[in-house]
Amino acid sequence: MEKLLQDAAARGIRYRREINDRSVAPSAEAIARLEVFREPLPAQGCAPEVLLKRLDEYGSPASMGMVGPRFFGFVIGGSMPVTVASNWLSSAWDQNVGMHKITPAAAIIEEVVLGWLIEIFDLPGDCGAGFVTGCTVANFSALAAARSKVLADAGWDVEADGLAGAPEITVLVGGEAHPTLLKSLGMLGLGRNRVVRMAVDQQGQVIAEQVPEIKGPTIVCLQAGNLNSGGFDPIGAICDRLEGTGAWVHVDGAFGLWAAASPKYRRLVPGLGKADSWATDAHKWLNVPQDSGIALVRHAQYLKRAMAITADYLPTDTQFRNPSDYTPELSRRARGVDVWAALRYLGRDGVARLIENCCEHAERFGKGLRKAGFEVLNDVVLNQVVVVFGDAETTLKIIDEIQRDGTCWCGSTVWRGQTAMRISVCNWSTTIADVERSLDVIIRIAKEHT
Repeated sequence: MEKLLQDAAARGIRYRREINDRSVAPSAEAIARLEVFREPLPAQGCAPEVLLKRLDEYGSPASMGMVGPRFFGFVIGGSMPVTVASNWLSSAWDQNVGMHKITPAAAIIEEVVLGWLIEIFDLPGDCGAGFVTGCTVANFSALAAARSKVLADAGWDVEADGLAGAPEITVLVGGEAHPTLLKSLGMLGLGRNRVVRMAVDQQGQVIAEQVPEIKGPTIVCLQAGNLNSGGFDPIGAICDRLEGTGAWVHVDGAFGLWAAASPKYRRLVPGLGKADSWATDAHKWLNVPQDSGIALVRHAQYLKRAMAITADYLPTDTQFRNPSDYTPELSRRARGVDVWAALRYLGRDGVARLIENCCEHAERFGKGLRKAGFEVLNDVVLNQVVVVFGDAETTLKIIDEIQRDGTCWCGSTVWRGQTAMRISVCNWSTTIADVERSLDVIIRIAKEHT
């Protein structure tokens, strides 16, 4: 066992050590070699060191360099070494974090982390929270609590009686709501297409003055960090407008919620704490390993009402917090350990610096591209840059060549009817040198085609 785990650690360390010097995108040859995995299930097994060697030799070269400093696609952070180390250790613990009595270490750590997150985001101190796979499930969990509350106010117990015959819930979303929010609404039986779209401005931000009148059970979904522009809905202003209506205000803040952690950028989220629930990812801007989302709910009892589970064989009777009372899963890994490691390592000031560095890099991208004569479509208020290089065909051709060059990786998007390239800066290890190196390549390739 010891030799095998040391071998795995050595391979992982080598991968991380070499990531800055390799192409961000895997080569066509490396991808073609993945065919080695397409084999019939063998009747007999093999030695663990043999399969680990195969996984590394064929899998590592064909992986996308998401953990490196020049991957700017899909708002994906690159796990910090300290969070990889904590992840390895917690994986060795192999805790199924459901009940405090069974997994006290992981349960207590998650309880502590919850307090830290509430402090960082300046949210109500008695929030409940669940540590889930990502913002899709975080949205789902928070909206399940919202559904429970607005129907309870109307005299209906949705957990007991379901949606058939329940009072109708009106769901308001921004005109540029993220598709994972709509997916969550669909899974909750509230419908992806039944939503009422609220008017937005040129940066995709909801216009507070045009929020419709509230009648009956209502959930209002706002956004902290537009997928393309990085813009923010006026959360505080809308909460003030809806005060006394009984509407539940939910904030989808997959990456943008972390602006609240920075003294410089928290001005973007005035009144954030007035909402009723919030969803975010730790594997984006906090740079922990993938599979780490967080749902936070002001009315903890409604999150628990929607998620709690009991059974004769489960030791649920405890004075302590049972993690499974706040998540869809009964069985899950100890996600909170990685969040604890990141926050304990960085501290409040370090988290703020991480956010601010990425935003400054985005500004540098925006200024460099404008100076080179290309059109940046968004106001660069956070970590997102959206640039066009002419018509759709030309822009896509340039994006494809940038990706194949391998120096950096940026994705395509269509925003406000224009095909564009989106640059998302989320990685703790990105430096000014990485930005300048990437800009040189982007501008060179773009000018060859324009």
